[in-house]
Amino acid sequence: MNKGLKILSVASTIVMLFVLIGGALVTKTGSGMGCGRSWPLCHGKFLPTEITQELIIELSHRLFSGLSVILVTWLAIWSWRKIGHIRETKFLAFLSVFFLVVQALLGAGAVIWGQDPVIMALHFGVSLVSVAAVFLLMLLIFEVDKKFDAESLILDKGLRKQIYALSIYSYVVVYTGALVRHKKAHLACLDFPFCDNDAIFSLPGNQYQWVQMAHRFAALIIFLWIVYLSIRMIKQYRTKRVIFWSAISITTLITLQGLSGALIIFTKVDLYVALAHATFITILFCVLCYLVLLSTRSKKNEQINKKIA
Repeated sequence: MNKGLKILSVASTIVMLFVLIGGALVTKTGSGMGCGRSWPLCHGKFLPTEITQELIIELSHRLFSGLSVILVTWLAIWSWRKIGHIRETKFLAFLSVFFLVVQALLGAGAVIWGQDPVIMALHFGVSLVSVAAVFLLMLLIFEVDKKFDAESLILDKGLRKQIYALSIYSYVVVYTGALVRHKKAHLACLDFPFCDNDAIFSLPGNQYQWVQMAHRFAALIIFLWIVYLSIRMIKQYRTKRVIFWSAISITTLITLQGLSGALIIFTKVDLYVALAHATFITILFCVLCYLVLLSTRSKKNEQINKKIA
């Protein structure tokens, strides 16, 4: 496989991750208006004269976003031409560019017309799909060398359904977390795991507490679901390296996600902890999307085997 294409895929994935985490940084530091209501320029200028921390953060995010458009478009075109024969390539190439454009438009709209919490949560979700598409393109490029078994796998139907459902649900959890961030409801509940550990069965008292506790409840479900599914995958597919290590990865990531979520409360929203929290869920979603890809292949392989038999 072309070494340059591999390097481009890795660089694109890293830059996309920086863009997504940079968006979280903009929100956490309140830098969304660092360039005023001017886009793509900053305060109506290419190079503003008055430099602030908010301006640097917002402008850096915009620059990385611009770089991502160039790299991802280049990657999509090159992948289409080089490995277009692989059935997932063209779909992922389109998906990565399309959602990147939607992400940019939502970001621009937030600057020009204001940062509505629901729209900004949607912005994070759209960004996540674009990152996942680029991540999967990268894996397809590295798969071509046949250094790991990822094409001949056959997962049972029940496991495939669990993977599909879990991936969809994880996307819902992402939205609840993004809503917590954009609603500024991080510290609506100062205890953990309950909103008030002295009154466990009391209902949340305001909308911010409802948003916070809804996210915690959704996060608990996904944690238990991933642990259960991982145990099942390890038991059934211990000899399949791709499945085995995917199970280990999602269990590790959801554990780190939960711990970082608790630390956000205990540290009163430490910036680095909050960014780590966003990073873990991003990588987790990407791995789940890869399991979805393997599941769709598995169904195809199963159908082929039935025809042969």
